[in-house]
Amino acid sequence: HSAFGIERRLFKRRQSRPESSQTMLKQAALIAFASSAAMALQPSNLQTLQRGLHTRLAAHEPTTALERGAVLRGAVAAVVAAVAPTTARAADAVDYKAVAADVAKIIKSDPDKGPTFLRLAWHSSGDYSKQARDGGSRGGTIRFKEELAHGGNAGLAKAVKWLEPVKKAHPGASYADIFTLAGVVAVKEANGPVIGWSSGRVDEPVEKVAPDGRLPNADMGSPSKTADHLRDGVFYRMGFDDREIVALSGAHALGRCHPDASGYDGPWTPTPTTLNNGYYSLLLNVEWTPRAWDGPFQYEDPSKKLMMLPSDLLLVTDKKFLKYTKQYASDNARFFTDFAAAFQKLEENGCSGLTPTEWA
Repeated sequence: HSAFGIERRLFKRRQSRPESSQTMLKQAALIAFASSAAMALQPSNLQTLQRGLHTRLAAHEPTTALERGAVLRGAVAAVVAAVAPTTARAADAVDYKAVAADVAKIIKSDPDKGPTFLRLAWHSSGDYSKQARDGGSRGGTIRFKEELAHGGNAGLAKAVKWLEPVKKAHPGASYADIFTLAGVVAVKEANGPVIGWSSGRVDEPVEKVAPDGRLPNADMGSPSKTADHLRDGVFYRMGFDDREIVALSGAHALGRCHPDASGYDGPWTPTPTTLNNGYYSLLLNVEWTPRAWDGPFQYEDPSKKLMMLPSDLLLVTDKKFLKYTKQYASDNARFFTDFAAAFQKLEENGCSGLTPTEWA
């Protein structure tokens, strides 16, 4: 029942006989208790209601039926209004630390899934466009087959499937929040920084899938064309600068390429489940030569166990990128700081109404 309904009941009882403040307080509490199911009041909120009524009555001892009605009407309306938003929030509350813990369990059971979760979060966010004001992580649209079919998302359907039990266990969490949270959990589980994360993304329908072709390509045919593609075609479109491009490229410290997904083959570093600045050191200090094989053009190290993409080598051959590559190769803490800031920005681009949320 509404606050008006509570007060109307009390008014009918007041017409029959005058009542003391204590009697009125008890009646108000009883009626509020009987109405608590409809009002979705929790026990703690009911106590708040009772205390509020008591405070109002103590402040002004009513002597007439009119005064008693005014006091009760104000008390019930004020207290119910105060507790209703809290109740609504409680009904929608999600324990994001529990969500993160469930994602971490998946990674601990198979550490190779961590880099795939990071890629899922990256790709769900990386189609954002400042100009078109669409794309990004906000709608969780990478769960749809239409977006998974985009060339850059090959192999990510399995990551979406791995997270279905998490969604089932926490139905109040949106897919969009789960995918982005999985990305920062993956970084932490890889001994990387704890990245700030915010909740509140709302899942959107398949019609909100952004156009294909917005994710980075590893090779556009020449170093200059690939550099232009990374800057103008991808990262500048999302509002990133050259430092942030190099910082976000450090995610290649994790995981490996698969011929049945991207077409490329091999890990970038000898520690593909640990995030550190070794990726930059390898770029600067290893002699990378073209690999002779039937797949797309890529580089290999002298041991033929590691690989780099044409876009990776740009971080050394492009002078504007090179200065940041050198900084990160010599300072892991700086890399972590810049990577964390850029990755949080990536995940929040285009989103609105987010709430900074503790998850670690």
